[in-house]
Amino acid sequence: MCGRFTLSAPTERLADEFDIPNPPALPPRYNIAPTQLIAAVALKPDGEHRGIVRVPWGMVPAWADDPNAAPRLFNARAESVAFKFGECFRERRCLIPADGFYEWKAFGKKKHACHFSRADGGVFAFASLWDVWADEDVKLVGACMVTTTPNELVQPFHERMPVILPRENYKEWLDLETPEKRLLSLLKPYPAELMRAKQVGPAVNSSKNEGPACIEPRVSEAKDVTPALF
Repeated sequence: MCGRFTLSAPTERLADEFDIPNPPALPPRYNIAPTQLIAAVALKPDGEHRGIVRVPWGMVPAWADDPNAAPRLFNARAESVAFKFGECFRERRCLIPADGFYEWKAFGKKKHACHFSRADGGVFAFASLWDVWADEDVKLVGACMVTTTPNELVQPFHERMPVILPRENYKEWLDLETPEKRLLSLLKPYPAELMRAKQVGPAVNSSKNEGPACIEPRVSEAKDVTPALF
């Protein structure tokens, strides 16, 4: 599972990473939480060019009778995504740009957050889906990210991690002609040796907090709070 992430990269880096000329300016975000607006990269109606749109993080299931009562879907498991999200998985895939995500782990009586990112600090993309729930009066667009089993770096913190796609796989993921078998083969843990992890302070614990303080390193309060993997 992924419940918070960051996207603080400047617009020009997003333009280069996702091959999108003149993308909309996005403010740096350090504590993106479910239900909030996020950036999503998808193919335009021409099926060739990419664009960035802002949509809520969380999809209303297409089968829901009442969108106000239905749970929002923030994550989709890789092992069942083709079955549970059939048409959506085949026809409405997108990329969620990010430069890090958070997970929490208990050390003693307290939980501390860890920020995971690429080892080179670069921008990356979560393999994601988008969908629309609509009736005569309402149209609700949303997105969710696909999760998989964790790599060796994330595993001590959580049993799931978001699927991070390498840049060379962006085209395949967005292309509607990519075979399902190939799509499923992309849904695997990102190599641990290409990532880094950093314990951060308590600012990120509240989704109301924003700003660079959320990714500032945590000052240890006791000898037993820093896991061996750091």
